Amino acid sequence: MSPTSYPEDDEKALFKAAVQGVRKMKQDTISPHRAPVKVKAQRQMVRKDRAEAHPFSDVYEPYLDQEGPTRYREPDTSAYELKKLRRGDYVPELFLDLHGLTQEQAKEELSALLIAARRQHVNCVAIMHGHGKHILKQRLPMWLVQHPQVLAFHQATRGWGGNAALLVLLRIEI
Repeated sequence: MSPTSYPEDDEKALFKAAVQGVRKMKQDTISPHRAPVKVKAQRQMVRKDRAEAHPFSDVYEPYLDQEGPTRYREPDTSAYELKKLRRGDYVPELFLDLHGLTQEQAKEELSALLIAARRQHVNCVAIMHGHGKHILKQRLPMWLVQHPQVLAFHQATRGWGGNAALLVLLRIEI
């Protein structure tokens, strides 16, 4: 070591020798990820759907006529509307298949169907509950009666699923 040489100078020289031939890299600036406006609108719609989702009760048991096919109509709804539903005059525009779902999953799907029907101004939907152990077949009418959008429902005609499905007449909000 020379008297004028410092250890730091040696380290600098070694570093310069190690990085010789390396060129400066252009720095990329990456801004933080922001969700596009469309994604934000979809998230807002999901939050709104959750807020509007109807909490169906398993405790409430309405009086439904046990004889004949499964049917119901609101007191304000004409008996003729129920008859038209029974005859198949209404063609369902949306379909929901509940086969293989648990009761909780079926409630969520039913709520989503009713929200979609309201948004699309659909007045008739078909819900297939299947045969199985008759659990959903018994619960589905109880849930539907609780929803303010449901005007009437009737066991579906053979073409729409027979006694394994219900045709539901809905109130259209404009």
